[in-house]
Amino acid sequence: MDSKKFKLAVENLAKEKGIDKDVIFDAMELALTSAYKKNYHSLSNVRVDINRETGEIKIYSYKTVVFNEEYEKEDGVIETEIITDEDGNEEEVEKDYYFDDRIHITLEDALKQVPGIKIGETIEKEVTPKDFGRVAASTAKQVIVQKIREAEREIINNEFADKQDEMVVGLVAMEDVRNYYIDLGRTQGILPKSEIIPGETIKMGSSIKVYITKVENNSKGPLILLSRKHYGFVKRLFELEIPEINEGVILVYSVARDAGNRTKIAVYSENYNVDPVGACIGEHGSRINRIIDELNGEKIDVIPYENDDARFIENALSPAKNLHVFVTDEKKKEALVVVDQDNLSLAIGKKGLNVRLAARLTHYKIDVQTTSQAKENGISIVEE
Repeated sequence: MDSKKFKLAVENLAKEKGIDKDVIFDAMELALTSAYKKNYHSLSNVRVDINRETGEIKIYSYKTVVFNEEYEKEDGVIETEIITDEDGNEEEVEKDYYFDDRIHITLEDALKQVPGIKIGETIEKEVTPKDFGRVAASTAKQVIVQKIREAEREIINNEFADKQDEMVVGLVAMEDVRNYYIDLGRTQGILPKSEIIPGETIKMGSSIKVYITKVENNSKGPLILLSRKHYGFVKRLFELEIPEINEGVILVYSVARDAGNRTKIAVYSENYNVDPVGACIGEHGSRINRIIDELNGEKIDVIPYENDDARFIENALSPAKNLHVFVTDEKKKEALVVVDQDNLSLAIGKKGLNVRLAARLTHYKIDVQTTSQAKENGISIVEE
C-alpha cells in the first residue's frame, strides 16, 4: 500500500463525506490490527500506528513488564488490587495473574533491552510484514466502510437531534404503499400517508413543508418521522408567516386541530398596542390565507386568549354568540356553557367538532346546554 496514495485517499474521503480524518485513521488502525492477527496468526498484543503526516503504516508487537518470580509460577499468584465503587468507596480485592510469554516479559529480560524500564510499562518491537500492504488493502476496506457509515449516521443524528418539533422543507423523493420519503439533504425522513392532510395531493419531486415528530438513532441510521397533521405543524406555520410571532411580540397560548377540517389557535400579546388576532389575519386576510392554502383549505379560527377562563371559553366557542359561561370546578377544569337555540348548532359544531376543539384549546371539559335545559337544572339566565 503506497503511503502517499493512502494519505491522499483518506484526505479526499474526509473532505467528501465531511468526516474528521482521525475517525478514518482510527478505523483503519482497528481494521489493520484485526487483519494482522487474522492473516499472520498472531496471539500477541499488537499495535498499529499510522503516521498522520506521511500515511506510513507500522505494526508493533508489545509486551507488558511484570514481576519475575510470581508470574512464572504455574499455579499463578494471588495479588490485591484497589477498586472504587460508584459511591467512591475503595475496596481491596484479589486478582489472579498468570505469566504468558506472548503478552508478558519479565523485568529482568526487559531491563536488558531498555535500561530503567519499570513494571507495568510496555516494550515494543516492530513486526510489520513486507507484504502487509496487500493484506491491508484487501482486508481493511469493509471495516473502513462500516466505520465511515457509523460516522455519517452520527453526523446526521446530531444534525437532526435538536430539530424534533420543528418544521423543515424537503423534496418528495419516493413513495410506497404506506409512506412518502422526503429528501432532507443528508438523509430522508418518513412521512406516513396517515400523517398527510386529508384530501391533499402529494406530487413526486415537489417541495414540501413537514413537521418533525420524532428523531431516533438506530442500527440502520437515524429514523426521522414527519407529519403534516400534527397541531405543531400549524403553530410553526404561524411562526413562519406572522413576523410578530417569530419575534415574540405575539405569543401562542395553545393550538387545537382536527386536520383537514378546522384549527383553533389562541394568541395574545403583552403589548397593549398590538392586536394579536388582527396581526395574524393580516390585511384583507393576506397572512391567514397563505396558511390556509398550505393546509389545503382547512378552516382556521384565531382566538384571543384571556386570563379569565370563562371569557376564554366563550372566545374559543366562536363562531357561536350570546353564550353564558360558568366555571363549575376550577381544579377539575369543568365548565357549563348555556346557549340559546339559535346558537346551539354553532357552539357544538358538526359532529361536536367545535366544542371538542374549544375544550382542547382551553383545557376545560365543556358541557353545552340550551337555555331550557339549564332552567330544568335550576339555572336561570337573565337576559340583559
